[in-house]
Amino acid sequence: MGNAELHSIHIHPVKAFRGQTPRQAVVEPWGLAGDRRWVLIDAGGKVVTQRQHPRLALAAAELLPDGGIRLSAPGRAPLTVPVPEVADTTTVDIFGTKVEAVLAGDDAHDWCGGYLGEDVRLLHMDDPATRREIEPEFALPGETVSFADGYPLLVTTLASLDALNALIAQGDHPQEGPLPMNRFRPNVVLSGTAAWAEDDWSRIAIGEVTFRVAKMCGRCVVTTTDQETTERGREPLRTLGRHRRFGNQLIFGQNLVPETPGTIGVGDPFTVLE
Repeated sequence: MGNAELHSIHIHPVKAFRGQTPRQAVVEPWGLAGDRRWVLIDAGGKVVTQRQHPRLALAAAELLPDGGIRLSAPGRAPLTVPVPEVADTTTVDIFGTKVEAVLAGDDAHDWCGGYLGEDVRLLHMDDPATRREIEPEFALPGETVSFADGYPLLVTTLASLDALNALIAQGDHPQEGPLPMNRFRPNVVLSGTAAWAEDDWSRIAIGEVTFRVAKMCGRCVVTTTDQETTERGREPLRTLGRHRRFGNQLIFGQNLVPETPGTIGVGDPFTVLE
């Protein structure tokens, strides 16, 4: 496998917003510290993502030391949003699961709604240890997750992206490639592995932290969204459908659940444990 290591770290403080790429990150039981602790909901309480609003790719959220965030987006003055005081919670519908979270201030709702041109509200997950359990079929009792799609971390590899881009180049829409890794919105990206090696992992270590590989990551329309222009194409879903279909899902990456807390850093060695 060669010299496998952690190539990059990606934290998305607000679900669906542009991420940050720190050199180090603390691994908490429910994901990287600060990752997807904030979320937008529509007037009906349902989570708002790039699925409905590709323009969210251009909105950025910078994580502040106290857990607050600084929002920025084209045409909007930046706004600092503090962690709201824990008061009454509001129900968030995240893909059919009901989760309690705390509303941010009115200025945050106005800022986000003004950018999207829709009535939305911004919420913070105050207690990730209790608010949302992982799907029981792929979790141990008591394991929880933030507002990520379903699991604490998503891992991808540079080798698999290279292999996918080679397949796209041979397909019906070669002009859409090569795709950058940000289409897949991972938390950790590994270098030095073989292409698609992650299909066979069940336990891994990055530096001092060990993870259980919970399940393959099925991909959605967000992967077809150019994160710089918000334009949508047909790739990578067309190529994943031909070459990476497992059951009814199109697969790229693996979902991880931390087994131990700790800190990971770019350049940390990566090892397959099982």
